[in-house]
Amino acid sequence: MSRIGKQPIPIPQGVTVTVGAGNEVTVKGPGGELKDTFSPDLTISVAEGQVLISRPSDVRQHRALHGLTRSLLANMVTGVTEGFSKRLEIQGVGYRAEKQGNGLLLRLGYSHPVVVEPRAGITLEVEGTTNIVVKGADKQQVGQT
Repeated sequence: MSRIGKQPIPIPQGVTVTVGAGNEVTVKGPGGELKDTFSPDLTISVAEGQVLISRPSDVRQHRALHGLTRSLLANMVTGVTEGFSKRLEIQGVGYRAEKQGNGLLLRLGYSHPVVVEPRAGITLEVEGTTNIVVKGADKQQVGQT
């Protein structure tokens, strides 16, 4: 048994988890709504305020997907309750960032300023002139931004 996969995921107050056809899981909470589709080989069930994932066999692929699915679902629950953030620091002489609408205006030594627009569900903040904070409910989107 996977040590990670067999652990139940507790569902906090104010969060709803629904499992649809084809293992499409929707997690709604105060921080937003996240949807993802998981392998149809695994069984995802919601019972007694927690999410349980089980696998049909000990085949190598099922063992790998078991822990992965549990981690991704736990990140979805954490994302809609607390959210995720990354702090970035710009280092360089004359480098600076400014907030411009929803996006950022970066001056990075090029002949022109670089404008960065965030993806849907991502917020960008500037602290001082060289610190950027990327926030959002989806851990993968925050990391890619």
